[in-house]
Amino acid sequence: MSARDRLTDGLYGAGWGTVKKLPEPAAVRLGRTIADVAWKRRGAGVRRLESNYARVVPGASPERLAALSRAGMRSYLRYWMESFRLPAWSTERIKSGFAPKDLHHLTDGMDAGKGVILALPHLANWDLAGAWVTTKLGIPFTTVAERLKPETLYDRFVAYREGLGMEVLPHSGGTAFGTLARRLRDGGLVCLVADRDLSASGVEVGFFGETARMPAGPALLAQQTGALLLPVTLWYDHSPVMRGRVHPPVEVPESGTRADKTSVMTQALADAFATGIADHPEDWHMLQRLWLKDLDPAKAPGAADGRGGAS
Repeated sequence: MSARDRLTDGLYGAGWGTVKKLPEPAAVRLGRTIADVAWKRRGAGVRRLESNYARVVPGASPERLAALSRAGMRSYLRYWMESFRLPAWSTERIKSGFAPKDLHHLTDGMDAGKGVILALPHLANWDLAGAWVTTKLGIPFTTVAERLKPETLYDRFVAYREGLGMEVLPHSGGTAFGTLARRLRDGGLVCLVADRDLSASGVEVGFFGETARMPAGPALLAQQTGALLLPVTLWYDHSPVMRGRVHPPVEVPESGTRADKTSVMTQALADAFATGIADHPEDWHMLQRLWLKDLDPAKAPGAADGRGGAS
């Protein structure tokens, strides 16, 4: 393991080992302080966040984008502080920590016994939402995690999420899709973060007026298994309780090739995600490149004024 990998793993280990022991008000203050320091330094992640917000809030002034990126970093650090502390939260704290709207889409789907896929963007705290589902609703689910470097860091994330009641499959290796399909055919629940896919298999969608790629997996799983596909968006308000909405099902088109159906369904997901992101842009933690134009730095918004950043 390289020195950088050891440092990365050590920092995350310190977070899970130390932050979870802090009183909640102290953790909130620490997260806000770290966020403000990072925002003032205007590193690549902050500049990229601001560039992404420029798509979400077209015509926003530099002052508005700066305020949004500051709020975005505070939201992002709230996610991390909560995530570090979730393993130490009581059952009641988890149950009271999330208040979703239109939950009947999920519960009715599970009662039908055909399986349900929840697809989420990088909004607020998807780990808290998952812990709430396993704790409050008593519904186990399966998800997929990207293999991280170093391997020990990936192992930490898997252990953390499994400790919250999730079954975690590695994204690489080619077996995840088949396992997810089996869980759905058995009437189970699958949860996938699905707003960014830069691989060749990603589906091109219109997103805030430009082209991005999102994963085909949720739409393909729904087609192959008959499971219900539900977009979910999350946000924070000024309380300790995270908010959310379960959107109406994304239907499988009656005609067209599999590729055509996948394209239509993935666009419907993107549209639902865009609704939630536009309403609460500061809670969208997208500090990486997303739009296809940004993959070519010469075409990236902000390339000439310093807002473009590395992914």
